[in-house]
Amino acid sequence: MKQLQPAVFLDRDGVVIKEAHYLAEPEQVRLIPGSAAAIAALNQAGFRVVVVTNQSGVARGLFPLEAITTVHEHIGKLLQEQSARIDAFYYCPHHPDAEVAAFRQDCECRKPKPGLLLQAAAECSLDLAQSWMFGDRVSDLAAGAAAGCRTILVRTGYGVSVNVQDLDHAALKLAGVADNLFDAVNQLGLVAIRSQE
Repeated sequence: MKQLQPAVFLDRDGVVIKEAHYLAEPEQVRLIPGSAAAIAALNQAGFRVVVVTNQSGVARGLFPLEAITTVHEHIGKLLQEQSARIDAFYYCPHHPDAEVAAFRQDCECRKPKPGLLLQAAAECSLDLAQSWMFGDRVSDLAAGAAAGCRTILVRTGYGVSVNVQDLDHAALKLAGVADNLFDAVNQLGLVAIRSQE
């Protein structure tokens, strides 16, 4: 039986790259400062790094499904230039009120449901109990917690407006709050935490 590996799941927009409303073009991609260094540190520490992202722009008819792959390939290239690597990208193109009928469904993969994380765990042999979810929305944290991961709220993107005092820390398995992805890895000592377990 293949040994399970710990992972860090990352929301895409507002955590790895700057929030751009319904981003559809590679030219719109801007890495958040420090995110490449943070991902490189996770790579070096032995974590699988997996992006899990809702992309309802497809369901809303704003861009085609293929645009997501093109954007993800571009993100991969930008990170590779800084010795960082995303091991896998998982995305949900659905929405319950979609304009495009083919994507109109109340699926299990749209966060806050944990479907993307569960699929990644099954396909990439990941140990969810030893994994983390970093996100800038409560829906990211809820998906991570539902999958059995510990979570960290990142204060970039929509995270800046989340009232931490209003959150159910236990239900969300919230282990910390960080100014950005770099701080989540370095200030919260994520790499050190793993080595002590």
